[in-house]
Amino acid sequence: MSLTRRQITAVALAAVPLALAANGTARAAGRATRTLYIAGDSTAAQKYADAAPETGWGMALPFFLRKDLPVANHAVNGRSSKSFVDEGRLDAILSAIRPGDLLLVQFAHNDEKAADPTRHTEPWTTYQDYLRRYLDGARARGARPVLATPVERRRFDADGNAVPTHGDYPAAMRALAARESVPLLDVQALSLALWQELGVEATKTYFNWTATEQDNTHFNPPGAIAVARLVARELLRTRVLAPRDVVRLDDDIPPSWITWPEATDASVA
Repeated sequence: MSLTRRQITAVALAAVPLALAANGTARAAGRATRTLYIAGDSTAAQKYADAAPETGWGMALPFFLRKDLPVANHAVNGRSSKSFVDEGRLDAILSAIRPGDLLLVQFAHNDEKAADPTRHTEPWTTYQDYLRRYLDGARARGARPVLATPVERRRFDADGNAVPTHGDYPAAMRALAARESVPLLDVQALSLALWQELGVEATKTYFNWTATEQDNTHFNPPGAIAVARLVARELLRTRVLAPRDVVRLDDDIPPSWITWPEATDASVA
């Protein structure tokens, strides 16, 4: 499915008010600020009232950034690096992004779905090819691309060891980042280590486990906050952001800070 030009514009604009609500005014009087754009899948995406308590880590990231560094979260459920491009969603970002902005890219969960040709990519070929389109598009507009390996699912073996689930995709992204001299946030390795530290039972309180659902892929508010903290720390470690850009890294963030707005036609396009 390809978006029309009008839909692309609507999608681009829909992500901005949510970011501004979390971060305050995005533009001080007469002074432009940087915006951090997110391209990704459901693990990062903005969730709406009908999905609560499911929470994307992109919803919590603004809590760790200063108020004049807004987040425009374009991540969408079910998308891969390929389908996000094919639907015109990368074009939506590139139509809005400006010199000095950041484009944070996290995909793999749906690239792995070999039975779906609309989403599937191969790690060392088409996955890297599609990711390069994000890098080239951002650079062509004077923005800075950043790659993030996919956050890990909750999976443990019989001995209670956290098990990686993304095959060669993280390694392929790491290799591409090194070759292209792009900052890499190794969220896959860090989240796997966190799940191992927490263990089988405690991790259930970070994922979207409810009375009716046992979801080992998507997060609830504490899980989204924990992953967003990893992302913010990586943005600082890789010097994508300066210390003055990052706040509350060691503070407890109340889950009550997470809110789920009502969906609109534009927000779910």
